[in-house]
Amino acid sequence: MKYVVKLGGAALEKPELLHAIGKAIAELVADGHQVAIVHGGGVQLTKTLQALGKKSEFISGLRVTDAETRDAALMVLAGRVNKSLVASLGQQGQAAVGICGGDGHVFRARKKQTTPDLGFVGEIAATDPRWLDAIWKMGAVPVISSIALGFDGEYYNINADEMASATAVATKADALIFLTDVPGVKGADGQVMRWLSLKEIPQLEKQAVISGGMLPKLNACRDALLGGVKRVRILPAEAAKVLPDLISSRVNDGTEVMVA
Repeated sequence: MKYVVKLGGAALEKPELLHAIGKAIAELVADGHQVAIVHGGGVQLTKTLQALGKKSEFISGLRVTDAETRDAALMVLAGRVNKSLVASLGQQGQAAVGICGGDGHVFRARKKQTTPDLGFVGEIAATDPRWLDAIWKMGAVPVISSIALGFDGEYYNINADEMASATAVATKADALIFLTDVPGVKGADGQVMRWLSLKEIPQLEKQAVISGGMLPKLNACRDALLGGVKRVRILPAEAAKVLPDLISSRVNDGTEVMVA
């Protein structure tokens, strides 16, 4: 089976958590599955920008990205964060190949048209998964940072949830799992919703039950499900150890997002 695992920047801050995630993914590969990791690195990027004396601004969960911020994102996401994940998998004896979405034209981007303008924030315009297939054939794990190359020759910062969804659709993945720093999607009562259908999301958004960074995540869940991905789950990163059992066993952690 094919798994796409999206890993948020917050989990990357905890070495013991990163070790557990690497172990779970290595176990999946050892069991014969193909796994791709898509990662963000917002926490690390914000810290780097702060060190550069630059303030971070977000609109609807998306980072406003001028040229300087974009260049910092290239350095942090496609550099340090990406290679730390490759190293973490390597410690488990699992080969990994770190790329950004621009490598091999795996992903092509276009500027996201928004009001107000977000700068060098893009959306996925085209995908070509052949390089990912080649990495899988070699028994390795592709580790993809959420940067893509535009047709205009510029690099664009892509929301990592959107990148993960596009990866899952392009590779015809069986499952897309978002490992996050929250226990799942919470309902109006503050409790984690074990099951969430796409038709429930607009009302929850209208009531401001879901907001901020959860909005692009749930949009990515919708795009994946409508694009043919069979299972989509938002899972707390601390529960990464259940990944090898996700398909074959009943898992009570996180939120399963469904078409209906």
